[in-house]
Amino acid sequence: MKSSLRWLLLGLVVLSAVAIASACSKSNADSMRVINGAGATLPYPLYARWSAEYAKLDPKVRINYQSVGSGAGVRQVSDGVVDFGATDEPLSEGELARCKDSVLHVPTTIGAVAVTYNLPGAAPLRLTADLVADVFLGTVTRWDDARIREANEGRALPAEPITVVHRADGSGTSAAFTSYLSRTSAAWRSKVGAGTTPRFPTGVGVKGSEGVAAHVKVTPFTIGYVEVSHAHLAGLPVASVQNRAGAFVTPTLEALDHAARAAVLLDPGAARDTPIRLVDTTDPAAYPITALSYVVLPRDARDPERGAALAQFLWWAVHDGQRYARPLDYAELPPELVLRAESVLRELRAGGRPIVFAAAPRALGG
Repeated sequence: MKSSLRWLLLGLVVLSAVAIASACSKSNADSMRVINGAGATLPYPLYARWSAEYAKLDPKVRINYQSVGSGAGVRQVSDGVVDFGATDEPLSEGELARCKDSVLHVPTTIGAVAVTYNLPGAAPLRLTADLVADVFLGTVTRWDDARIREANEGRALPAEPITVVHRADGSGTSAAFTSYLSRTSAAWRSKVGAGTTPRFPTGVGVKGSEGVAAHVKVTPFTIGYVEVSHAHLAGLPVASVQNRAGAFVTPTLEALDHAARAAVLLDPGAARDTPIRLVDTTDPAAYPITALSYVVLPRDARDPERGAALAQFLWWAVHDGQRYARPLDYAELPPELVLRAESVLRELRAGGRPIVFAAAPRALGG
């Protein structure tokens, strides 16, 4: 009898412990806020780093960002599938009108679209603006073409056909690249134009910048365009591209800084909802295919708690989070764009109420 009583008491203790553990586990799960985002491949390495660093500051928040391309990200935030989208091309008036909710653009980082290639044994490549366009139009088809040799005097170029690799999905990277080509080449402007889903007349379509970089890396005599961070991660060379001033510039951080400053100074008093584009600026030291990346999110969050947590994360990202940009090949936002981001973030609402941010960007929410 005593033995049975001891087993009964022991069973009750075990059951109590299991119940308490289960309640604690449920409580922890309930308190964890998972914020889902999707979109542009350009900022993905930086967003991944931000997610990891922010988790150290606030263990109750997880930022889950999927690199699926700007077009898919915009659709998912518009349909309410994710909490935020990311794009390197601001939404058009038509796209804004199709969104279920009023959405805002928050500038987050500055990256470059690099022209990368697989050219065994060749020295660094220089490409004029119209030459880039004609290669991707399929007009220039061989590496030893006279125009490529002229731009790269003294460099050995193989007598091989050029294989173009381009994005197959909707992409802000494609928008920045084709915007540059449209501004610099009448032929490109009339035959293809600019946009997130251009119809390339030649080449192989691959999904995502990671896919383009991987394809170029394993396929000799190819040329493609990817974010410079993806080119560096894949160990691929990047070309010097001619800017509006006629200078051949590589996508260094300094060249991105020059592009950002030139664009901001054009209209320093622009309204916060006026799109800023960094492509083909007038600064002779600027890299011409530079892109400003945005987070797109509803003005009034569908889930107030997650909305407030996302806003606090973004406030941190445009302040303290900028310190992680340069090691990953992104330029920091200039002060004018930080002020613009602050202005947009103060427009956000959670449950219809304004979100309050700390004044100093030093701690969580600051």
